Amino acid sequence: MLFIDASVVVAILAGEDDAEALMARLEREEGPFGISPIVRMEATLSLARRIATARKRVTATPEDIETATTLVDQFTTDLELTEIAITAEIGRKALAAAGRYGKLVNHPAKLNLGDCLAYACAQELGARLAFKGNDFVETDLGW
Repeated sequence: MLFIDASVVVAILAGEDDAEALMARLEREEGPFGISPIVRMEATLSLARRIATARKRVTATPEDIETATTLVDQFTTDLELTEIAITAEIGRKALAAAGRYGKLVNHPAKLNLGDCLAYACAQELGARLAFKGNDFVETDLGW
C-alpha cells in the first residue's frame, strides 16, 4: 500500500508544475492507495484557499469549499483510495513521530500535525508515504 499525503493530492488537483509527473508515478504504483480524513480535509481546505486566491478573494467561500470537496472526492474515487480511520494507536504513533521528526523538537523534517498523522497512518499500515516537498525526505518512510 502507498499512503498519499495531502501535498500530492493538492499538487495534482491544483495543476502544479509537477502534477503530471506525480500522477504518472501514482499510476506506475498501481495501488492500493490510502488516505485519511485528515489528508482529505487538509487537501480540500488547501484547494479551497487556492480557488479563492484565483478569484482574487482573501477568504474562501462555502462554495469554494464545496468545489474543492468535489475535486478531492473525485480524486479519491478515480484512484480507488481507501480512507484509513484515525485510531488511538495512530494517534500515539503521530505523537511519537512529533517527538522524533517534529517542528517542536527542531528536527530537520519539521513535521507539523497533519504530517505526523500522515506518517503515523503510513507506519500503521506498513506502507510507503507519497509526498511532495522536503519534509518526509528526512524520515524513514519516504517515497
